[in-house]
Amino acid sequence: MTADANPLLAPSPLPYALPDYSVIRPEHYLPAFHAGFAQQRAEVRAIADDPAAPTFENTIEALEHSGELLDRVAHAFYTVSSADATEDIQAIDEELAPLMSAHQDAISLDPALFARVTAVNDQLGQRSDLTAEQRYLTHRRHREMLLSGAGLDAESKARLTALNQRLSALGTAFEKNLLAETNDLAVVFEDADELAGLSAGELSAAARAAAERGLDGRYLVTLPLFTGHPYLSALRHRESRRRIMAASRSRASRGGPHDNRGVLAEIAVLRAERAQLLGHGSHAATVTADETAGTPEAVERMLKDLARPAARNAAAEKAALQRIVDDTEPEPFRIEAHDWAFYTERLRTQRYDIDSAALRPWFEAERVLHDGVFAAATDLYGITFAERPDLPAYHRDARVFEVFEEDGSPLGLYVLDLYTRDSKRGGAWMNPIVSQSALRGTLPVVANNLNVARPGDGEATLLTLDEVTTLFHEFGHALHGLLARVTYPHFSGTNVFRDFVEFPSQVNEMWILWPEVVARYARHHETGEPLPAHLVETLRATEAFGQGFATSEYLAAAWLDQAIHRIGPGDSLDDIGGFEAAALAEIGLDDPAVPPRYSAAYFAHVFSGGYSAGYYSYIWSEVLDADTVEWFRENGGLTRENGERFRRRLLGVGGSKDPREAYRDFRGRDAEIDPLLKRRGLDA
Repeated sequence: MTADANPLLAPSPLPYALPDYSVIRPEHYLPAFHAGFAQQRAEVRAIADDPAAPTFENTIEALEHSGELLDRVAHAFYTVSSADATEDIQAIDEELAPLMSAHQDAISLDPALFARVTAVNDQLGQRSDLTAEQRYLTHRRHREMLLSGAGLDAESKARLTALNQRLSALGTAFEKNLLAETNDLAVVFEDADELAGLSAGELSAAARAAAERGLDGRYLVTLPLFTGHPYLSALRHRESRRRIMAASRSRASRGGPHDNRGVLAEIAVLRAERAQLLGHGSHAATVTADETAGTPEAVERMLKDLARPAARNAAAEKAALQRIVDDTEPEPFRIEAHDWAFYTERLRTQRYDIDSAALRPWFEAERVLHDGVFAAATDLYGITFAERPDLPAYHRDARVFEVFEEDGSPLGLYVLDLYTRDSKRGGAWMNPIVSQSALRGTLPVVANNLNVARPGDGEATLLTLDEVTTLFHEFGHALHGLLARVTYPHFSGTNVFRDFVEFPSQVNEMWILWPEVVARYARHHETGEPLPAHLVETLRATEAFGQGFATSEYLAAAWLDQAIHRIGPGDSLDDIGGFEAAALAEIGLDDPAVPPRYSAAYFAHVFSGGYSAGYYSYIWSEVLDADTVEWFRENGGLTRENGERFRRRLLGVGGSKDPREAYRDFRGRDAEIDPLLKRRGLDA
């Protein structure tokens, strides 16, 4: 295809190089990928075969210039493949997965290229003229190639390439199966009485979801990515709660064409073989070798240290819930997983006179976005937002906002895609559509995706407190992508160590209940009245409420991820159910009433996302986050001065600096764990 016939082959004419999705069609992607592969291969070949002695300029910087077309096409496509995975897009994704893997291996395993990169790295001491970013880039390029297998012999490289291609295809299959299962297992209810306890807006969303599938007059409850469901805290009928939880936990593990157990077992075994090939004892060791944690043993120590008090607190919470059942139910029963959220809300009301589900009228989505999320960013960083309905996004639900610096100069674009749909994968995330780079002259375009149920026409979108938290969290990732200012695309935005990437997003959650922030956005969507001050204070006072369960379900998933990725190449996962049970018993988190946040068959983070052997990253980053919250409190809170310090020393450096050094530069010392233990009620 020519550029005239394929809009992906030429730079976008839209502001900020936003892909012109109004003219991009599915049939454009694969030809554009093939053109990008060919162009970068030629560029890399020219670098590797350059007769001149290797230098930073003709090797490292030349690599940063390579692959612009491929990067442009990949960012455009993978934005769509996760947020609007139609059948056409899924077919392209399946065909593309091994091709992309082979292309990446062809570069990272090229012996001539690795020799040149090694030579430049060895000569760093002789180049006093290089900037800190250039020196760090050279070091990272060399280490990443080394860890990818660039030093292996030809036979081992061939096997490594085959493994990577198969793993790429399996990851795509895992995600496709999970999307199909999540859609198939959405729970249909015949009568609104079965959903007693839901708000009018939630009932409206369930009716709309049913109507969109041709189920007029019925109600459809779609499933989130995680094990539980937001509705479980409100549904009064125990059987309705049981049906939703059972559907969620059975995803991709009930037999049939979309069962993921065989897929994940093969992924785990092949990852173990690859780790051995690369000289590591396990996939977990391979991953942590290039993270701040350093070793899987360091991760295991932390998880075990936190699991003991978490399990203790969860047991105390369970006993309190059981007392409510025994005292209030005509026919008492033993608390099960589908009961936990419902009776937790009753316990919360009993102890604190607050019902979190009843807070939704104060969390209208548009107000939360503009007067909460955006306003806090303006207070901290001086940036402002203006919606651009003239700019086309990849789906009609996605909205585009232009972002400006305090002086009015352009900063980038922010895309928000709030609502759930059958073609969108579960969960919430941020991804770049265009990465910032001074070398390439690009400003950032970043997207946030959530999965909020869409209410009926004309009705307000009212968020739960958890959904408000998710919006602030994902916007923290977006800020990282928007505010980082680096020269080289290798370091743009959130291109940092996996166990550091959650830190900025978790910090951004702190503003949810900050006095001046909550006073602006938490207003009743009908009356405009602010959320009563005593409720705000109660919410702050209940920060550690329910953290035994929350911490335990998270740690169980993180431990399961580590256990799966500690297996050796000779091991197997033929009985994943038995393996899960043994792993959870090993760490003392095997209470059936507190299931892992993700079971293996629907653990997309680690089998089709980028968190394999890295799901621990959330709690690892939260140590930094909780310590940072203390710093903000000690230094005056939400001020431009504090925001500027956080921006310049952490967000603004992207991946161009070792994150441990960046944190010390910001905080003046390493992070301490005590604030995290206090926040989660684990310090007793």
